[in-house]
Amino acid sequence: MANEILSQSEIDALLSAINTGEMSADDFKKEEEERKVKVYDFKRALRFSKDQIRSLTRIHENFARILTTYFSAQLRTYVHINVASADQIPYEEFIRSVPKMTILNVYELPPLDGRILIEINPNIAYSMMDRVMGGKGVSINKVENLTEIETSIMSQLFEKAFESLREAWSTVVDVEPVFDEFEVNPQFLQMVSPNETVVVISLNTTIAETSGMINICIPHVVLEPILPKLSGSYWMESKRKESSSTEVTQLREGIKKAKVPVVAQLGKTEVTIEDFLSMGVGDVLDLGTGIGDPLTVCVGNVPKFIAQPGRSKKKLAVQILETLKGGDGDE
Repeated sequence: MANEILSQSEIDALLSAINTGEMSADDFKKEEEERKVKVYDFKRALRFSKDQIRSLTRIHENFARILTTYFSAQLRTYVHINVASADQIPYEEFIRSVPKMTILNVYELPPLDGRILIEINPNIAYSMMDRVMGGKGVSINKVENLTEIETSIMSQLFEKAFESLREAWSTVVDVEPVFDEFEVNPQFLQMVSPNETVVVISLNTTIAETSGMINICIPHVVLEPILPKLSGSYWMESKRKESSSTEVTQLREGIKKAKVPVVAQLGKTEVTIEDFLSMGVGDVLDLGTGIGDPLTVCVGNVPKFIAQPGRSKKKLAVQILETLKGGDGDE
């Protein structure tokens, strides 16, 4: 174990406490030993870093806002959903924590492997169904006796709602949520091995006067391919890329507004210094260009186009005939 290096102020504070009797040397040693001991449960292996858990929380905070908007429009009543917690636990522990009879929706998230489980508290589920069927949103828990019609209504409601996972996850990976299974007894679901680590995101949900929880269970095997994208450094790099892209766009727009000289050359010739010094008014220079010959148009002293001379609205003008080879690379 690496030794912790204390600052000079911390050393002075410890020496002062020992000298004044506020802390004895034995107390200091005891505190040092307690600080080195850390409880670790090998049955509950932590496979996600705190950074990754924070990223998952951030994603599902966005998901909670999308769900709030969706259910408010569908149910036409007060709806509030927010993230209560995000923890990593063994799958077996999660299954034991949910009620024996509840509403369970299983989804696939291609291209990611594996399935995720979304558990909705029966009180919330029945309140939603009551609103969809024209009621006041009263919750009556009879999950053991669901009719085929009630099962169909619930399945359709949650299938459409949780398609919003696509939008919430779009900042990390493009997924296509596919509704796979509807179940009421968690004992009949065995998505992964009991000791597999899963992330459970709990959403506080309020529908009118009814409150409950929506739990999203995501196994480690589903998230394993995209774990690097859940780190803080990836988010920072993404923001830098977005910033860089914006700067490039602004630079291009600025360049487009820059003014450059455009010159149509009528022709050119070479003369000696002696002839140049002796030239005067009335002298004629042969430019080596015929009346019907095309002209070269230069942009910023670089030949870009071939044109023919003429007039446009009583002004001298040129008409572009073709672009010179290699001109596109000089934009």
